[in-house]
Amino acid sequence: MSDDRWNTVLVLGGIRSGKSAFAEALVADAAAVRYVATAVGGEDDPEWRGRIEAHQRRRPQSWSTEETGADPARLATLLADAKPDETLLVDDLGGWVAALLDPARQPNDDEADVAALAAAVRGCAGRVVFVSPEVGLALVPTTPVGRAFTDALGTTNQALAEACDRVALVVAGRAVWLKDASSPVSSDISVLSEAPPATVASPAFASLAFASPAAVAEPVADAELIAVAEPVAEAPVFAQVAAGEPAATTAAVLHEPTQQLPTISGLAIEPGMDLPMPDSDAGPDARDRLIGVDFAGAGLGSLTEVVEFAAATQGTTIPRAWSSPRVLLVSGAHDGGAAAGDDPADVERRVAEVERGEGVLSRLAGQAGADIAVLRLIRAGAMEDGPVIDDAAVEVALRQGWRVAEAAADAGRDLLVLASIGVGTDAVAAAVAAATTAAEAVAVLPRVLRPGGFYDDEAWMARCAAVRDTLHRIRQESRGAKDILREIGGADLAVAAGALLGAASRRLPVLLDGPVGIAAALIARDIGSQIRHWSLLPDDGGIELVRQGSDVLGLEPVLDLGLGLGEGANALAALPLLRTAITLAAAAPVHPAMLTEPGDDGLTDLIVPNDDEDIDFAEPTSGGPGPATTDSATTDSAGTDSAGTDSSATGSSTTAGE
Repeated sequence: MSDDRWNTVLVLGGIRSGKSAFAEALVADAAAVRYVATAVGGEDDPEWRGRIEAHQRRRPQSWSTEETGADPARLATLLADAKPDETLLVDDLGGWVAALLDPARQPNDDEADVAALAAAVRGCAGRVVFVSPEVGLALVPTTPVGRAFTDALGTTNQALAEACDRVALVVAGRAVWLKDASSPVSSDISVLSEAPPATVASPAFASLAFASPAAVAEPVADAELIAVAEPVAEAPVFAQVAAGEPAATTAAVLHEPTQQLPTISGLAIEPGMDLPMPDSDAGPDARDRLIGVDFAGAGLGSLTEVVEFAAATQGTTIPRAWSSPRVLLVSGAHDGGAAAGDDPADVERRVAEVERGEGVLSRLAGQAGADIAVLRLIRAGAMEDGPVIDDAAVEVALRQGWRVAEAAADAGRDLLVLASIGVGTDAVAAAVAAATTAAEAVAVLPRVLRPGGFYDDEAWMARCAAVRDTLHRIRQESRGAKDILREIGGADLAVAAGALLGAASRRLPVLLDGPVGIAAALIARDIGSQIRHWSLLPDDGGIELVRQGSDVLGLEPVLDLGLGLGEGANALAALPLLRTAITLAAAAPVHPAMLTEPGDDGLTDLIVPNDDEDIDFAEPTSGGPGPATTDSATTDSAGTDSAGTDSSATGSSTTAGE
């Protein structure tokens, strides 16, 4: 699926409406395009031939051309044979229908041909844009042939509109999206400051990259409200990228547990929770293994930490790169001085872009093969004036954040990326950091950057005053995690903290990013300290709050890029490099210089520099040595392996399995 998170688009329009030019613009970013021409005849018609040549002159030279001509069945074959990295432009379906109705093909089951084409569209692994005339707005033709054509074309357009991810109508050169990647489905959860009523009319929380508010609310125990929408089979969600494999099917995505989140009964999220820890041996073993791999240079540098983190969280010396991330986009709003300098309309625009599969975050998610859960939260009060939410809302938000993380694990996601777009969130995060770490609020509060690249110092001072007054207000209050959420954090930070706790409970690693991610981690740490071991900080973005907060958490930024793309987008931009490091570490063989001749025990010794002990490696196959795996069974209780060699210094012998 494309970075814009759609595979197939149907572009409708009348004659000279600009539909072909619009379709060509949709695939303009493709390296190469296969143009599928469906027109039949025209050899004896100069005017028709001129139209075809005008289209040909408009196409880039890198495009290739396929012609279905008098064989309309070939179009379905081309779609079935398309590879995941290919882009096709079919122009247009009017010519395909004309060929379908050719008297030479009669009698023929035209409806079966249309159904076969729609099925081919649903199963197509490549990216396809169809152009089709919209003739249904004209008068009913007066001839049988004309009526047969309009009927067949209308049937074809309806079938493909149902099968395609998106549908656009072009009128007078202006395009209107009739079907959007985000429109058919919504799954919403409301976090309320009071016990919710039995039903609500509008969504308040959590949609899985969908925008439609058509949700059916059902009452749930413990003052929680889960709104469940019926999945729609054709709605595209995300790009699942795996080498040599087609994109994941949409149906599997739409029926995963995030659409119907399970109720958690008896869950008590309290300080001192006993959460799992990553494998304490796998991480160091993975780091030690990198000493002997065949890199031309000194190795992975700071990216070694990524390999160690992945190994520990996966419980293996040779980890695999994350292939199925989920982005949790938390969108909250805060009143009072914290919101100074923020434009609520602009924040809403950015969130809506994500729900439509547009914008920087969506593009990066598409490239990473990630889907996005958009978590819309209720507005929090002014933190300088009093508690921003009540105790009941804190409990609900923590549980629902936990639930979102569990749903991701149940759906097979292997990585969470915590993201945030909101109003007043930077100031709230700074207040949380100051309240939990004794940091100087003025030093950690990020500056207020306005559109156009200039800083609004007056807005920054208003935020400083809000943080100062908040800290003064709570100076004699308890500083427990739930107290901080009630007094300062609000529902958005509570959901984010709950998600971190839920991820740790399911052994799901998390990429933190930006002030909200760090503030949520500081709160979650005070409930379950284990969460920091499941968290990785790709880059601090040059933000002092993130630097100081990560230092308190014991997290070292892996990279020093100074990215400022926005919370979540920074982590997604760095993710390809992180995955490359893990893949290289797993694939690189042992350097030949590290191997000696086989010993009497049938094993080959791996020489570790500056170490008095050798690590035994299995005899390499003809394909060369491979990744090491620990074989603890070869060491007895006395520290002696089966050949009588003292292995107490290494703890176990290690074998190469590739």
